[in-house]
Amino acid sequence: MALLQITEPGKAVDPQLRKRAAGIDLGTTNSLIASVCAGVAKTLPDQNGDYMLPSAVRYLADTLIVGAEAQQSAAEDPLNTILSVKRMMGRGIDDLSRFGNRLPYEFVPSDAGMPRIRTVSGDWSPVNVSAEILKTLVARATETLSGDLDGVVITVPAYFDDAQRQATRDAARLAGVEVLRLLNEPTAAAIAYGLDSGEEGVIAVYDLGGGTFDISLLRLQKGVLEVLATGGNSALGGDDFDQVLAEWLIDASGYTKQLSHAQLRAVLMQARSIKEQLSSNSEVDIDIIERKFSYQGSITRDTFNQLIEPLVEESIKACRRAVRDAGLALTDISNLVLVGGSTRVPCVVSEVEAFFGISALDGIDPDRVVAIGAAIQANILVGNRADDEMLLLDVLPLSLGLETVGGLAEKVIPRNTAIPAAKTQEFTTYAEGQTAMLIHVVQGERELVEDCRSLARFELTGIPPMTAGAARIEVLFQVDADGLLSVSARELSTGTNASVLVKPSYGLSDNEITGMLKASFDYAAEDAAQRSLTEARVEAGRVIEALSNALDADGEALLKANDIKLLRDAIQTLERLISGTDYKAINEGTERLGMASEDFAGLRMDLAIRRALAGRRIGEVDQDFEQDSNKSRYR
Repeated sequence: MALLQITEPGKAVDPQLRKRAAGIDLGTTNSLIASVCAGVAKTLPDQNGDYMLPSAVRYLADTLIVGAEAQQSAAEDPLNTILSVKRMMGRGIDDLSRFGNRLPYEFVPSDAGMPRIRTVSGDWSPVNVSAEILKTLVARATETLSGDLDGVVITVPAYFDDAQRQATRDAARLAGVEVLRLLNEPTAAAIAYGLDSGEEGVIAVYDLGGGTFDISLLRLQKGVLEVLATGGNSALGGDDFDQVLAEWLIDASGYTKQLSHAQLRAVLMQARSIKEQLSSNSEVDIDIIERKFSYQGSITRDTFNQLIEPLVEESIKACRRAVRDAGLALTDISNLVLVGGSTRVPCVVSEVEAFFGISALDGIDPDRVVAIGAAIQANILVGNRADDEMLLLDVLPLSLGLETVGGLAEKVIPRNTAIPAAKTQEFTTYAEGQTAMLIHVVQGERELVEDCRSLARFELTGIPPMTAGAARIEVLFQVDADGLLSVSARELSTGTNASVLVKPSYGLSDNEITGMLKASFDYAAEDAAQRSLTEARVEAGRVIEALSNALDADGEALLKANDIKLLRDAIQTLERLISGTDYKAINEGTERLGMASEDFAGLRMDLAIRRALAGRRIGEVDQDFEQDSNKSRYR
C-alpha cells in the first residue's frame, strides 16, 4: 500500500520538500517501523495489514524466511529458526550463559569472539540475523512510502553497552540503511507521548520488553527534554517470564530426561502463550503433548505472579537506583509511561504503579510507542521539521574508563553523563624509562577491570624515557549522540599520539562487514537482472490475462475467426517467452502483443459506447454530461 503526496490545488509537488525517514523499533519479540505521514507518526503495516513483524528468522538450505511464518516453524525446526536474537547482540558465548542452560541453538565460536548460530545454510551471527529483520522492515517502508529511505532512527535499550550498540549499527550497515541515530527506547517513548512539548515536569519511563528492561527519568523544562538518569538490565524481559514458567511446567510434569531442542522450543512457546492468556484470565488450563513430553493441569495467575515476583522486584530495584542517581524523590515524578509488551502483565503494572505512587499513561499502544517516537525523531533529523525547537539531551548508560595498574578500572566518563560528551584525563608511566603504554578501555560500574566489559586496546608508543611518574599522558574520551566511543592518547611533551575508534568485542570485524557488503555489490547486476525478469513476467501475464478475457467476452462478436486465431497464437508465443529467462525478449513480446491487439481494443471501446447509448435520446446524454461536469468542478 503506497502513500501519495498530496498538495494544494494548483501547486506542484516539490521533490526536495520532504525526505523519507523512518523509526525502527528492533525488538526482541516483535519489530516495527514507523514514519511521519501528513504530519502524523504512524506504524507502517505489511501487505496483510499487520504492524508487528515477529523478530524471527528461519534459515533453509537455499533461502530464508522472516516474520510470522518463521515464528510458526520455531517448534518443528528449532535449530534453524532464530528467535529473540536481540538478547545475543554484542555478547560472547560466555555471556549467553546468563540466559540459562536451556537455549535451543548450536553455538560455534568465531575469530572475532562473537558467537555464531549453526544452521542448515551456514553459521550466522546475531548481527546477520538482525540485518535480515531490518531488511524486511526497510522493504516495507520503501514500498509504502514509494521510494528509498533517506535515513532511519533505530531504538536500542537505554542500558545497551557500547558493544551492543555497535552490533546494532553493524546490522544496519549490512541491511544497507543509513542510521541517523541510535535512540534510547525510553526516550523515544517520551517523544511519542508528546512530552517534548507538553507539560513541564519529570517523567519516568518503565520499558519492559521481550528481552531487555530499562528505566529512564526525564525532565521537560522550557522545550528541553533532558534524561536525568537511566538504568536497567539488558538480560531481563518477557523471555525470562517464559523461562521460569517453562521450568515450572517441566518440574510439574515430572519429566526427568534431557529435553531435545524441539521439545524445549515447544515448551517455551507454550509458556509464552500461557503467560499471555493469564493477562486476561485468572486461571488457564494446560494440555501439552510434545514428543513424549506431556503435562495436563492448570495454573492460576497468583501462581504465575509468585514465579515472576523475583524478576519484577529486580526491575523495581533498578527503578529505585535510577531515582537515587537522579537526586529525586518519588513525589517529584509527575508522569509514568509504560513501554513494551511485557507491561501487559497485570502484576507488572500494579507493582510499578505502587512503587511510583501514580497511574501510568495509556494513550498509546505500548507495543507501538517506541517506533512512533523514533519516527518523530527521524523526521526531525532529516530536516522535515526544520522549525522544531525540541532539544534532546540523552545520557550515557554505563561508565567508561581505563585499566590502571593492579587491574583497577579508572572511570573517565561516569554513567548518566549527558551525551554527546568529551572528557580528558591525565595519566603517567609506572616504570622507569617506560617508552610505551597499553591503553585498555573498559565499560562498567565495578572497580576491577575483570568485572567490567573490555571494549578496546591500543598502544601509545614513542614516550620519551623518563623516571616513573614524570611523563604526562592525556587521554581523551569522546562519545557521540549514539553512545559510541572513540579514545585518543597523547604524550604532552612530544605530541606523540595514538587513537582508536572503539570496536568492541563480539561485533563484526571490518573485514567481515566489507566482505558481506562487497558480496552485495558483486551480485548487484545479477540481482538487478532477476528483478527485471520478474517484472517482465508479471507485466506479460497481466496483458495475456486481459486479452484472453476480452477474446472470450467479445471476440466472436467483433473479429473474424482468422483474426481470433492470430491473437491466440500471439498469446501462446508470449507464454513460451515467459518460461524463458530473457527479460528483454519478454518485454518485446509483450509490446508486440499489445500492438497486435490495438484494433481489437478499439472495436471493444466502440462497442461499449454503443451499448451505453442504446435507447437514449441526445438530450438525455447532454444533460448527464453537464451534471458530471458540474460535479467535477467542486471535487
